[in-house]
Amino acid sequence: MTTMVVVLWPRAAWRGPCSMGREQSRLTVGKEKLMAKYSDLDLGTIEAVVNKLGGMDGVKRFLSGELAIKAAEHIFALWKTIKLGTGLVTADDFRRALKAGNFRIGDWGNDILGRRGFTAADEETEMDLVVLSVAELGFKDGAYRKDIYKRALKLGLELCPAEVGPQLRLQYKDQPMDEWLRIAMEPIITGSGGDLGVFIVGRGGGDLWLRGGGGHDRFWIVSNRWVFVRPRK
Repeated sequence: MTTMVVVLWPRAAWRGPCSMGREQSRLTVGKEKLMAKYSDLDLGTIEAVVNKLGGMDGVKRFLSGELAIKAAEHIFALWKTIKLGTGLVTADDFRRALKAGNFRIGDWGNDILGRRGFTAADEETEMDLVVLSVAELGFKDGAYRKDIYKRALKLGLELCPAEVGPQLRLQYKDQPMDEWLRIAMEPIITGSGGDLGVFIVGRGGGDLWLRGGGGHDRFWIVSNRWVFVRPRK
């Protein structure tokens, strides 16, 4: 007597050569798309990320929302502390003080002083300042002003009140020769043509200057240096 044994495979469990080939093809295409999207990602980087998150348990907690990632805080060295609200209020107050201190005022800087966008603090307050070049803000090929401001704000710095320009000029008497610092402030409309200007504090030809310029969104090279406010915690 002959006995026949019939084995019934569940349809979902059986994958013939064709279906397996199609699945492998989909996986390959998916991998290629992923690598194209994240071309700089390699196994070493993936491992570093996993380790940074505390292993696979940390990865699972991050994906579930249990683990939050906080950006590292940037700490910038204090460059100089100046005072605002020293009793100088009007444009003429600053002009007289600059003239009495033997400082020079450029035409553009003088124009900014007289505009409505320029105001002075009512009460005396201290302002902590930092100076950063375009390169130090992470732009290796230069950048436009709006991008310079955006990067600085993202790093926790703040724009300067316009008063920082003339006050820094008055209080920065030992400025090195040929140093020119642009004040990172909201540009003020100057001249009849509606040009935008920011203060520039510099020393050239033996004179200490308060000038203006560069408020429009022009491209700045990596060596240009800007003054920002470092907020106090």
